[in-house]
Amino acid sequence: MNAVPREPAPADRGYESKHRAMWALGDYPTVAAELVASLGPILLSATGVGAGDRVLDVAAGTGNAAIPAALAGADVIASDLCPQLLDRGRELAQTRGASLRWVEANAEALPFDSDEFDAVLSCLGVMFAPYHQRCADELVRVCRPSGVIGLIAWTPEGFIGQMFAAMKPYLAAPLPGAQPAPLWGNEEHVRHLLGDRVSDFSAQRHTLRVDQFADGAAFRDYFKAHYGPTVAAYRGIADKPDRVAELDASLAGLGDRHLATASAMEWQYLLVTARKR
Repeated sequence: MNAVPREPAPADRGYESKHRAMWALGDYPTVAAELVASLGPILLSATGVGAGDRVLDVAAGTGNAAIPAALAGADVIASDLCPQLLDRGRELAQTRGASLRWVEANAEALPFDSDEFDAVLSCLGVMFAPYHQRCADELVRVCRPSGVIGLIAWTPEGFIGQMFAAMKPYLAAPLPGAQPAPLWGNEEHVRHLLGDRVSDFSAQRHTLRVDQFADGAAFRDYFKAHYGPTVAAYRGIADKPDRVAELDASLAGLGDRHLATASAMEWQYLLVTARKR
């Protein structure tokens, strides 16, 4: 597939540099591999992606959906704003014997032609771009008529949504008009974003079982070390030990509450599929 760039990338809107830096913090590829790797194949199964399909994975990270799609025989482009994640994805794809293209791109202004792809996917990716409608417009634009759009996002009510709520007081103020990432896990929000441009809209809530953490402190320390947004939150308050202690207690307490009655966490996510009209 020779996807043709639609236009030059837009000027930095004020968040691109910040987001590139945030997702380069810590070690998100480890999070992707150890905690959420199973979600990519789940998204592929839900969308029916297979051999010969032209696929775009938006905000692909290290390729949790893109690499399995390529291994299934699809013609895949993985796009992401963070070049460090793309570099790690290339290495992983080579290790696994997957052939695909990796393109640095902003989800709000994808550098591809309209109606270019049979399937447009995003697995825990596009949800983190601040302006949701712009992203939704791009997902629809680059998908061909009758093509499939498939999304996985953490729900606001689920564990990761609660984690972001706990971190919010410690993060830098969002850009004007930016919307919270977990809104992509709200069915009505996504339905409104896609509007009447799609048919066969389906939204299902599922849970990802995570049994890696013995207690809340272990969860907190893992995310402090590996997860860009959490690393950024702590860096912003590094000179305020009282605030660090507050956030430490808040995240550990959240983890302990979710482990109080079970040996594993259940992280809720929304799986959306739709067809472009």
